[in-house]
Amino acid sequence: MHIDWWTLGLQTVNALVLIWLLGRFLFQPVADAIAGRQKEAAQMLADAKAAKAAAEGERTKAEAEAARLADHRAEAFKAVEAEAAAAKSALLAKAQAEADKLVASAKVQIENDRRAEAHAADARSAELAVDIAAKLLNRLPPDARISGFMDGIAAGVRKLPEETRAALGAEGNPIRLTAASTVSPAEEGAFRESLSKVLGHAVAVDISVDPTLIAGIELAAPEAAVRNSFRADLARLQSELVHHDTDNA
Repeated sequence: MHIDWWTLGLQTVNALVLIWLLGRFLFQPVADAIAGRQKEAAQMLADAKAAKAAAEGERTKAEAEAARLADHRAEAFKAVEAEAAAAKSALLAKAQAEADKLVASAKVQIENDRRAEAHAADARSAELAVDIAAKLLNRLPPDARISGFMDGIAAGVRKLPEETRAALGAEGNPIRLTAASTVSPAEEGAFRESLSKVLGHAVAVDISVDPTLIAGIELAAPEAAVRNSFRADLARLQSELVHHDTDNA
């Protein structure tokens, strides 16, 4: 076998030149491109990890904020419920107080109405009794309506204070008397004599007639008044009947 060393040497040189050209113009740019891509991929991966970490942090913050808001909302709900319960209790207490007040007021009004009605009924009954008594007393003869009442007037005047008695009929001023019927001159003289004796000084009398007295005499003066008549007795009796029935109601 014959080997052409020149040809082999040239082919070797060609191969080395080709390898150098490939390494120079093909392998190195490809390696640089691959390295760049690896670097970009590493940067993108780092960025992705950072973004993921940031997202995790934001998610943790969001979860913490959500938990805080939930706790705050729960506390707010509890506060609102407590306030609503307190307001409800206050309203119920106020309503109960108003109801109790209305019931008490109604009871008082009912009792007052009952007492007023009872008082009115008693007053009507007393008025009827007095009216019946007045009609019966009106049947007395005229002379019986005067005689016997002067002693009561004299007794009433005797009970007055000394200063009052001294002023009655003093300085010639007549004492005014009201009689249930016409007074005879003899009765007028008896009245004047009886009063003069009680008062200790002479007096004049001025007598008028008022049939509504039914029977009796009344003395009226600026200093005092003395009544001894059936009208005064019946009025006193009516007042006592009404007050007695009212007190027992």
